[in-house]
Amino acid sequence: MPEPTEPINVLITVRFEDNQLDLFREVSDRVEILYHPAAEAREVPDEIWAKTDVLYTSGAIPQPVLAPHLRWVQAHSAGIERLIDQPLFQTEGVMLTTASGIHSATMAEYVFMMMLAFGHHLPTMIRLQAEADWPQENRFSTFMPHLLVGSTVGIVGYGSIGREIARIARTFGMEVLAAKRDVRHPTDVESYSLPGAGDPEGIYFHRLYPPEALISMVRECDYVVIVVPLTESTRHMFNAEVFAAMKSTACLINISRGGVLDETALIKALNNGQIAGAALDVFETEPLPADSPLWKLPNLIISPHISGNSPDYNPKAAALFVENLSRYIARKDLLNLVDRTRGY
Repeated sequence: MPEPTEPINVLITVRFEDNQLDLFREVSDRVEILYHPAAEAREVPDEIWAKTDVLYTSGAIPQPVLAPHLRWVQAHSAGIERLIDQPLFQTEGVMLTTASGIHSATMAEYVFMMMLAFGHHLPTMIRLQAEADWPQENRFSTFMPHLLVGSTVGIVGYGSIGREIARIARTFGMEVLAAKRDVRHPTDVESYSLPGAGDPEGIYFHRLYPPEALISMVRECDYVVIVVPLTESTRHMFNAEVFAAMKSTACLINISRGGVLDETALIKALNNGQIAGAALDVFETEPLPADSPLWKLPNLIISPHISGNSPDYNPKAAALFVENLSRYIARKDLLNLVDRTRGY
């Protein structure tokens, strides 16, 4: 942490509006903003790196020798699997924080859009519309809805997004199951969350499972939502064994990272009717190759990694950074601090 009287040089490599940069300056008269938008570290002059104390970035991470005074990096995203293996974070002394919490509203809405789409047969409606086909004899049976009320959703990963999904699910009258790394601590008051959002007190789930009990949990679910970070322990945690345990009427929604899910196993599960459908916003290879068999599955909805997108992303990110920058100057614990041993 900085000495109480020292100036703090804050390098911003993400494009922010002038009024947002002014918010950063207003945190303290000790803050000096170095604004240099850049996608990669090599785009930033060495003399700027040399005096940087705090970095706000989406991916421009310097070699340690270039930034000897750097002590804290605030990421512009919640997922940091591309950052955490950088040499800068392999030594003690440099903290990494994420933007977790600013995406919860928009990503939760995405999840319910997909659950309602499957529950009310929207893909079939769109297909029949394209074919100008008005079903006659089987219209009501074809579109018999699977209501969210009374159904069970399993949320794998109970961070800010999972907790907001749980809050909304309860208003739909759904039963909420959740899987969390540490079931002994259901609360989360140390992470950033939007006002009125989420479940910081851990009161909206009906049952909480450890990751080791994932098979038991998915057996009960009509919808399974993946929101875990990608780490070595979560890579391909959704595999053939998990799909075989799910209900044949269940639907899967992945808004985390593509590597959490075994795509080959999912293709087989969808083709064989082991599960009813899936919605994927993330993939092991992005952009998704045009020759991927995923494109041709009729019971799969694909979106191009946009579930966290929102018109006020930068204002929300700026508000989080203002809070964390204030804490940094006051020598208080930072929100969304990454634990290197966990990988998130």
